[in-house]
Amino acid sequence: MQNTARRPKITVSDDGTGIVSDAGALLLTETARITGLGAGLSAGLAQWRPSRAVHDPGKTVLDLAVAVALGGDCLADAGVLRAEPELFGPVASDPVISRLVTRLAADAPAALKAIRAARAAARQRAWTLAGSQAPGTGGGQIVMDIDATIVTACSDKEQAAPTWKKTYGFHPLTVFADHGSDGTGEPLAIMLRPGNAGSNTASDHITSAKLALAQLPAQARRRVLIRADSGGGTHDFLTWLTAPRRRLAYSVGFTITDQAQHAIAQIPSRAWTPAYDGDGEVRDGAWVAELTGLLDLSSWPKGMRVIVRRERPHPGAQLRFTDIDGHRFTAFATSTRTGQLADLELRHRRRARCEDRIRNAKDTGLRNLPLHGYDQNQIWCEIIALACELLAWMAMLALTGTARRWEPRKLRLRLFSVAGRIVHGGRRIRLRLAARWPWTRDITTAISRLQALAPG
Repeated sequence: MQNTARRPKITVSDDGTGIVSDAGALLLTETARITGLGAGLSAGLAQWRPSRAVHDPGKTVLDLAVAVALGGDCLADAGVLRAEPELFGPVASDPVISRLVTRLAADAPAALKAIRAARAAARQRAWTLAGSQAPGTGGGQIVMDIDATIVTACSDKEQAAPTWKKTYGFHPLTVFADHGSDGTGEPLAIMLRPGNAGSNTASDHITSAKLALAQLPAQARRRVLIRADSGGGTHDFLTWLTAPRRRLAYSVGFTITDQAQHAIAQIPSRAWTPAYDGDGEVRDGAWVAELTGLLDLSSWPKGMRVIVRRERPHPGAQLRFTDIDGHRFTAFATSTRTGQLADLELRHRRRARCEDRIRNAKDTGLRNLPLHGYDQNQIWCEIIALACELLAWMAMLALTGTARRWEPRKLRLRLFSVAGRIVHGGRRIRLRLAARWPWTRDITTAISRLQALAPG
């Protein structure tokens, strides 16, 4: 019987030529090309290019975004691209990259405006190319999820501060466009804040919402649904959302006060209807009811509805003071006037997908802010947004089926990490991927789809 546990001894040498690592990253560079992101960054950041400079600031920022999308978490990780000039072109050295980020941070408002303008233009192009796969297709609503997260700091960085979770670092506020169950999502805004920033600060929610709305195509800004947890359920924020010139729809968490507890106790048993699970099927042990008519909502925006969910806690769950008769209650407020209560509650509960988007962003550079200056780290947050958008647009434009839902770690393992060989011939450059790689056909098919969208 042959012993399959034994492995042959492998001799290693460093004389390989024409071989490239992370060959699947061509998917990202092609996405940047067809959406015009590279060209937009080059045009927008041209004023920060010193005279006689060799490297284009726009391409350098894009190279950083690609490196972060591949798993990098600091400026020096652009060296992964620098090692493959035939695949990624000339890449700036570490000192050049560092000086560029410093220059951009010194003029942060203008630099951020330029990068965000390039992102918005590329997003409009990506959504146009995606057609029916784009968010809000056919006049539907574009769902924007707002949520904050904690980014810890292990050193004394500018404006790092103690957080409400007893840690030390930053408390950025993020806004993601939800792609639904058939995709992931894309960041519209990552607004850096000190660690002691509040969770329900209305001014921060308004600022982040403005940044996110500016990222959408102009014709889509009237078809937006804002979702948030109870941190977004403030008078000032909802008043801003429902101002006559905006009239944005919302679905936000609603804090159960003493008045709300008293109102819940008055809901007749026949008013409770079954709630749905994540698949839209009736969920055992969960019900929803309308609370609007039992509350004094005169200080809130006109037309606001409050819907409450009642469910039996899972075995071993610790009850809270707001739990009544052994049931757990949660509530949310919405401006939507039509639809079944269970459907509206399920729509609001799907806001939890934003947690997955944040987790993916932390796998794409947000877990640690590598620079000391606050403005430098805000520039880094824009690079993270670019990286996450490249991943989302690539999946939306080039992948199908379950592959559209692959998260960054799986994309890196299956698609981006494939090895290839550069072959020159007939005045063309050919990238030959490893034939035995299980996902080679998926990669080549996806690249062909991208190149068919914008030949050249």
